Order: sequence, then C-alpha cells, then structure tokens
Amino acid sequence: MGKTTSATVRTNRERTETTRLALLDAARALFVGKGYVDTSTPEIAVAAGITRGALYHHFEDKRDLFRQVLQRESQAVAADVEAAAPEQLSPREALLEGSKAYLNAMTAPGRTRLLLIDGPAVLGMEEIMALDDTTSAASLRQGLERADVGRDEASLDALTPLLSAAFDRAALAIDAGADAEETRTAMLWLLERALGPARQP
Repeated sequence: MGKTTSATVRTNRERTETTRLALLDAARALFVGKGYVDTSTPEIAVAAGITRGALYHHFEDKRDLFRQVLQRESQAVAADVEAAAPEQLSPREALLEGSKAYLNAMTAPGRTRLLLIDGPAVLGMEEIMALDDTTSAASLRQGLERADVGRDEASLDALTPLLSAAFDRAALAIDAGADAEETRTAMLWLLERALGPARQP
C-alpha cells in the first residue's frame, strides 16, 4: 500500500475544497439566474463539472447547498463591513462607514435576491435571522454598542433588528431600481438620528 504523506493529505483536502467551491459557484449562478425552485441538483452538478453523487458527498441536499451559498454571501458582506470600519476610527465613524459598506456590498449581482427574497422563502425567517445574527446584524449591534446608541433610552435588543430591517429595505429598494445615492443618503440620515448629536471630546 502507498504511504500517506502530509502532501497527499493536503492535495486531497485542496481537491475537496476546490470541488466544494465549484459547486457553490455553480449553484449561486443558477439560483440567481433561475431561482431556487427551478434549479435542480443535476443542473448544478453539470455546471460545476462533477457528478451528482459528488454533490451529495459535499451537501446533504439542494436546501443544504442553498443554505451554504447564503452563508458564504453573508460572510462576504460582514467581511466588507468589518474592513470598512477599522479600529482606529471613532465608534461613530466606524458605524457610518460600516453602514455604507453594507449597502455597497449588497449591490453584488444577485446578492439581494439570495439573502433578502429567496432566503426567507426557502429557509424561513427564523433561520435567516439566526444567520444574520452571526454576521451583518452582529456587526451592526457591535457598532451600535460601541457608539453608545440609545444611551439608556432604547434597548439595543429591540433597536438592532429594527435598524437591520431598515438597511435591508434600503438594499431592496436599490436593487429594485431606486436612486442608490438618495437611498444611501436617507439611510445614513436615519442612522445619524439614532446616533444623536456627536459627543464633544
């Protein structure tokens, strides 16, 4: 029998990850182009250049594959938000810059449909909200906390999902053709009102 080396293990792991990414990419393109319901697993396998059996080796079923496509999209959005709000910014500046980054990130083709339209329809609002709570909503809450939003006047547990929903509504409006600059300006105006007057140093 051949000896298993660390290089062999690494090669197998890389091959596995390459196959998984090919499936996620193919599935994303089809889910955006045709919608979840009209996309079949054989189509995804063909588009990814692998067998249907290999698809089921990596994902439990189409719903599981869709869920992981959404997880990757959510993580990409959260990464953009984090990158736009480095620690050297003041809490207020970080929250505003992160908010701009969220709206920009949601303009990636197909992302709004995946996360805000098909996602809730396929997985249910409870699962989508749980996913959001670990990515974008988590970043938003952290930003609100650091910026001391509410100042004992409003619960962050209540305020965070309300502001998150407003951001999602803005993203949907932009995706539907609303003036992007006007919508971003209005959303930032709303956030500024929640922040209140800037504190003097």
